Amino acid sequence: MRHARDFAVTVLVLGLLGVVAGVLWSLLAPRPPYAMTGQGPFLADPSTQALIAADGWFAAVTGAVGLACGAVGYSLSRSGRPLAVVLGLAGGGLLGSYLALLVGRVVNLGPANVTASGKTMSLFPGPLDLTAHGVMYAWPTLAVGLFFALEGIAGYRDSPLRRPFGGQDPYGPLSSYDISDR
Repeated sequence: MRHARDFAVTVLVLGLLGVVAGVLWSLLAPRPPYAMTGQGPFLADPSTQALIAADGWFAAVTGAVGLACGAVGYSLSRSGRPLAVVLGLAGGGLLGSYLALLVGRVVNLGPANVTASGKTMSLFPGPLDLTAHGVMYAWPTLAVGLFFALEGIAGYRDSPLRRPFGGQDPYGPLSSYDISDR
């Protein structure tokens, strides 16, 4: 029962952090310029770097949150039940990324990179969206990856394989060797 509780709490906390990450992404990412025509809005400059920048900012924000979650999850799970926390980091990271995407699309707080190009077109900042959907895996991948890296470091530090022969020199102390014996 404790494993399910730890998993659920981890997923819920990361889901709430996804809302915060979505607002932060909306604040940082530039908006692509759209033009309003008689047929509706369309992307004014298809070669704009704002679309790529939105993907980059999403990966940076969710990646940083993922690293923080991995470190906090590792430190809190040292007392026991690390498997539930790792699974919660993976599932909660996916949920958090999805919620960050939804919130970032709805909240329009970011900078508008729109310049008026002429009198015939009315330009306005468009909504945020992802063009590279693979960046949604940055959060869970970095959270779980850091957790395993920290667990590996701690496991190596505590490993008896690190100190072969029980921590003793198999040849005895260095002073017992005599160069003339060779």
